[in-house]
Amino acid sequence: MHELSIALNILDVAAEEAERRSIGCVEAVHIKLGPLSGIVKSALLSAFDLAREHSALPEARLVVEDMPIVIYCKHCQAEQPVESIQELVCSVCRTPSNHVVGGREMEITALEITALEIADPEINA
Repeated sequence: MHELSIALNILDVAAEEAERRSIGCVEAVHIKLGPLSGIVKSALLSAFDLAREHSALPEARLVVEDMPIVIYCKHCQAEQPVESIQELVCSVCRTPSNHVVGGREMEITALEITALEIADPEINA
């Protein structure tokens, strides 16, 4: 299951970014995932839960935004979504196309964080 190595990489990237920016606890890692990415969403979520237990981000959640498959339709002269992964046809005019412009992505888009609290010595005095 290659989803485990992908989950580990997501956690590594998020932990490195959190450390680089000196931010607080990472509550969630947001990603975009396309159906043509070769990654099974349910397997990735399960692998992420397993991988995070022994990572620098044990409390982080994985939030997945499902991306559609999008093709460029020569007839419509526009990018159009497809209705089915089995048929790469324009959802507007039904013209087939092999020019896929979206749906292969797996990218980290955001980190949801909790800011570190800094004690104010003036308040505690």
